[in-house]
Amino acid sequence: MPRLEPPHLRFHRSYLAAVAEQTAGPRPVGPLMAGVLDRHAGGWQESEGFARFVAEMRAWARGDQLPPEMPVPATVLWWTEGDTHLGTLFIRHRLTPQLLDFGGHIGAAVNAGARGRGHATAMLRAALPFAGRLGVDPALLTCDRSNTASRKVIEKCGGVLEDRRGNSLRYWIGTANATKTGGTGSAPGVEASSQS
Repeated sequence: MPRLEPPHLRFHRSYLAAVAEQTAGPRPVGPLMAGVLDRHAGGWQESEGFARFVAEMRAWARGDQLPPEMPVPATVLWWTEGDTHLGTLFIRHRLTPQLLDFGGHIGAAVNAGARGRGHATAMLRAALPFAGRLGVDPALLTCDRSNTASRKVIEKCGGVLEDRRGNSLRYWIGTANATKTGGTGSAPGVEASSQS
């Protein structure tokens, strides 16, 4: 069963395969992924380079090693099944004025080969209790108005449209109820894990 967990070294091969698939596709990578590629793609084929990448992803939650494209602390979680990386989700702990217009608290991407199987909806649902425990309530999610798939996922998970700013649709989702139903341990679908 897929679950959210922190970035981990055991996903080395699977993560790089997903990145190769994404960068070979017709859609350009976003600014966050472009920055990651600039900093890490030259060395992450090797175990040590991938370990540096994983350490950076984990450091963002503490507000450390933040790159320009991630201006606030953020918890990065990977959607996984077994040793397979299926997608990435991040929860920004707070918003800047720019993120209030576009970006929001939660961003997610499902790997191209895993799309169309309900992973985006399940991943977002699993993330809401986690966001609540981080003090993010309600959570802002944004998507391009032409991105019907993202819009449907946000709405299925309880997103309420507030407005449109430029091409960005802005939705709010309460996380308090999700946190209560998730209990005091890990949120459903969230696995605590050490780095190595």
